[in-house]
Amino acid sequence: MTRAALVALLSHWRQHHFQLGVLILGLALATALWMAVQAINTQARSSYAKAEGYVQQFDMPGLVSTSNSLRVSDYVALKRAGWALSPMLEGRMRRAGQSIDIIGVDLLTTPRISGAVPSATEAETGELLLSMLRSPEGLLMHPDTAAAVSEAFADARIHLTTEVPNGRAIGDISTVSRLLDEPEKLTRLIYLGQGQPSLTALRALPDHIQFEATGTSPIDPGSLTESFHLNLTAFGFLSFVVGLFIVQGTVGLAMEQRRGLFRTLRCLGLPFRNLILILVIEISIIALTSACIGLIIGYFLATALLPGVAVTLSGLYGVQVENSLTVRPEWILSGLAMTLLGAAIASGYAFYSLWRLPILQAPSTQARGQQILRNFNGWALTGAGLLGLGCLSLLLWGGLNGGFVFLGCIMLGTALLLPFCLWHILRIGQRLTPHPLGHWLWADARAQLPGLSLALMALMLALATNIGVGTMVSSFRLTFSEWLDQRLSSELYVTARDDTQGAALLHWLEVRDLRVLPIRSQVLQQPTGQITIYGVRDDPTYRDNWPMLEAQPKVWDQLADGQGILVSEQLARRADLSLGDRIELPQGWPNRVLGIYSDYGNPHGQAIVSMPQLLRNAPEAPNQRFGLRMDLDEIPNLIKDLQEVFDLERENITEQGKIKAASKRIFDQTFGVTDSLKLLTLGVASFAIFTSLATLWSQRLPQLGPVWAMGVSRRTLAMIDILRSLLMAALTALLALPLGLVLSWALLVVINTEAFGWRLPVYLFPLDWLWLTSLSLLAALLAALLPAWRLFRLQPSELLKVFSSER
Repeated sequence: MTRAALVALLSHWRQHHFQLGVLILGLALATALWMAVQAINTQARSSYAKAEGYVQQFDMPGLVSTSNSLRVSDYVALKRAGWALSPMLEGRMRRAGQSIDIIGVDLLTTPRISGAVPSATEAETGELLLSMLRSPEGLLMHPDTAAAVSEAFADARIHLTTEVPNGRAIGDISTVSRLLDEPEKLTRLIYLGQGQPSLTALRALPDHIQFEATGTSPIDPGSLTESFHLNLTAFGFLSFVVGLFIVQGTVGLAMEQRRGLFRTLRCLGLPFRNLILILVIEISIIALTSACIGLIIGYFLATALLPGVAVTLSGLYGVQVENSLTVRPEWILSGLAMTLLGAAIASGYAFYSLWRLPILQAPSTQARGQQILRNFNGWALTGAGLLGLGCLSLLLWGGLNGGFVFLGCIMLGTALLLPFCLWHILRIGQRLTPHPLGHWLWADARAQLPGLSLALMALMLALATNIGVGTMVSSFRLTFSEWLDQRLSSELYVTARDDTQGAALLHWLEVRDLRVLPIRSQVLQQPTGQITIYGVRDDPTYRDNWPMLEAQPKVWDQLADGQGILVSEQLARRADLSLGDRIELPQGWPNRVLGIYSDYGNPHGQAIVSMPQLLRNAPEAPNQRFGLRMDLDEIPNLIKDLQEVFDLERENITEQGKIKAASKRIFDQTFGVTDSLKLLTLGVASFAIFTSLATLWSQRLPQLGPVWAMGVSRRTLAMIDILRSLLMAALTALLALPLGLVLSWALLVVINTEAFGWRLPVYLFPLDWLWLTSLSLLAALLAALLPAWRLFRLQPSELLKVFSSER
């Protein structure tokens, strides 16, 4: 009996191929979007773990300078004093448009480092080591890094190894010092002795050198980027939920269509538990099939999106992610588990309705509709509770986690309130419409609301997400553009090859009576993270253009007198600094906060002092970069003279406009993955509307037959059907607008501030809202065209059958 019942129930799908395709496709799309996000996150976290493990190898006891002035002469003196040490030099260089963190070590004395010094099982790396010892000018790089910058290292031999993380390089300290143009500087002296140094040896250390039991590791990239991955996971989960709306509607409709079959099987003696078991087996088979399709689609989707994610992580956080996607069991199992769980959740309500409704009741839209309508009030109460919970989480919990809880509660709560709001809006419209046909239009929209509610909830969430994220990105783009205009105020930027050429270049430019703004800086490692301190000349360029958020009176006069320091917004938030506070810096640096300025897109802290203060504390600060204030028509001649006199390459001379264009291009690449996920989410929501209207078509005839019989033509009914779909989509878009604005406020003011360390102003873009509303109306129009066309082509005999049906 059970086997025969299974065959009978599965025969439903042979007669409803479209429904089966919608069910599989909806679940496959939900799985694909979720799995793609998980694959990207897993790949990124794997890169973080690899990079962190790589850096931790250098986090060993050693000697460091309290003033960043460790020299080769200090190393030689300490070695002669009996210290067992190995020198190390770290730095960052930019080649071929890529920033590379480079580390130089003494290959013969440094402790075992993966990728540089082999263990007994690292035969391949050992061969690389021997090769580097034969030619010390070699560098170890990840294949992805080498592919991007190898041409820029023509004077160095590149050795490929996956042991070195992407975006980093390691080589002999002599090679690295030459590439960084710092022949006398060292970063750290690794301690090779056993146990702690003696107190006598520590007391004999020079005043500017101290012993550290462990090194100062940079901020954990996995922790730094957690907010980005939460955003990405939220997108994937939202897309998954939207896809489940398709599944829920299709499964519920299939249950309703087979109610007569259920009644027959029960009358033939099939136990209710066996019927449920068969339906569970059925949905499991469909879920596994959808999961396999979704995993394939998700893999290719993740492969397409991963380069954009890598650009985002590099641009916003300064971390590198491998561009090649590796198949990992964890995200495959995650996709399978989410598919089965999603299928269970989506079909759970249908099983509950089957259990609650009398099994002998005839199939009807009215029975199903009444059951859903009774739940609208309950959904609304639950939604209101979630709204309150979200507000409390923001007020009491706060921070990044509180912000995400607020977003989740607000979006889910508003979605649950949508059917309740639409129901009452449609009832008001029905009361205010005197024309009989218009009155029927509003009433028909109310009758269809139970079947369309899930699809409309999906559309509202997709629209709100697009409005919120679009407002955030557009506000960032507008603010970033204005900020670039302020920060990049010099008309031309020139970079010398080394400090010697830089000094000659500065003298040559000043002799020509040009306004020269040297760009010199010193990097300090502080407990709050890395700080880059710039020195600036007292020039109207800074007074008139620098983007200050807060400042004391006559801030530039005080800065020029050496009375304080300017800090970036990120540094101020990270160290909890306000105007007048004192920042923790090595002795000799000015530390009173005179002002706070914006520094968008920089993952590290930044500060500004007067040029004399910088040179007093860091006389070795590189003197290679210069900004020039001049008339635009003088630029071509000056560029020609610079190339002739100093033999500078064209890439060392950059015009302001080109820098801005490149920055904006990188900005657009950074948010490319966000735009892709927004469009995918909106597309899935549009498909949900289409599937709901298409699958509800057969149950529309009992409502359309009497209206047609009273003299309304099929053409008019088709037009009304389209108008009804547009009306529902328009009302949904109208209700999605305030949710999207709340979402944009939370992203800009709460999430962005906690995640990145800067707060952006909220700008409104009504034309974007109009565009999104138009897209939603277009989606509703396209979704309604097929049912309307079928209605227009429907034979009168089919409508007449309505009156002979038991319904």
